[in-house]
Amino acid sequence: MDLRDNLNNRLHKNKNKTWFRFLDEVICRVKEDEITAVGAQLTYFLILSIFPFLIFFLNILSYTSIAQDEILDNLLIVLPLETQILFKSIAKEIVGSSSETLLSLGIILTIWTGSLGITAIIRAINKAYNVKKKRPYWRLKGIAIIFTIALAFLLIIVLGLLVFGEVIGKKIFAWLGAAHIFYYIWELLRVIIPLISMIVIFALLYKLSPPPEEGLNIKFRQTLPGAVFTAIGWNIASMIFSFYVNNFGRYSKTYGSLGGIIILLVWLYISSIMIVLGGEINGAYASLKPHTGVEDCHEDKEGD
Repeated sequence: MDLRDNLNNRLHKNKNKTWFRFLDEVICRVKEDEITAVGAQLTYFLILSIFPFLIFFLNILSYTSIAQDEILDNLLIVLPLETQILFKSIAKEIVGSSSETLLSLGIILTIWTGSLGITAIIRAINKAYNVKKKRPYWRLKGIAIIFTIALAFLLIIVLGLLVFGEVIGKKIFAWLGAAHIFYYIWELLRVIIPLISMIVIFALLYKLSPPPEEGLNIKFRQTLPGAVFTAIGWNIASMIFSFYVNNFGRYSKTYGSLGGIIILLVWLYISSIMIVLGGEINGAYASLKPHTGVEDCHEDKEGD
């Protein structure tokens, strides 16, 4: 009892502090919004959209001088080996198909299907912000399609920067007579550039997801806490999961040839939880700031 009383006293003393209010708000939102259920729903839409997006992305990539095999290796490096093999086998089938056909007749359907994941993410973020008003379906789908296309081109820009940046950097440092230094700098930049790109992508999603009609005044910098958490948390969680699957998990023995698909589903579920958690963190952070229009979780519960 003494330990419990001591803990209660400490909590009571800190209840007016910003960090305590923030944690309390996050916990309240996680409970109220049922993020595990939302994460499962988001996983379903991501599995429907990830391969159409891959078709769209790889076919655009085929019109650049960036090597597809090398890009796939870099993109899939955080995934377990079985899932990497699954993705690469599907990618080979895609590359072997007619690029012109896929980019002409099937491009609208591919983008439409590929935007399902973005649509689900926008809805999950709006739930985290306690958004009551909903966009018309055509407007929501239009925004999701724009995000899908922008994401594909942003990935190409980032990957192009990594590929050509290495070539340019080597020449510059060789000209300066410090070629050996470039190796250490580039190893750091290879991590920083994709991480910053992920933070920007998630921050834009968190910023632009709520409809203007809701009247929320969320600034870009107020979306950074959740975006940073999602980007870093997703990378760490993916690496831990990959390490576990590659060294201890025996999904192929349990599920046979479906092992790669089961691992992909679990990884997408982890990714979904991270995205939703980032939205909840931003919602909690925004609710503590004046003039954002985001309701406090406890006030929202009382209103219900």
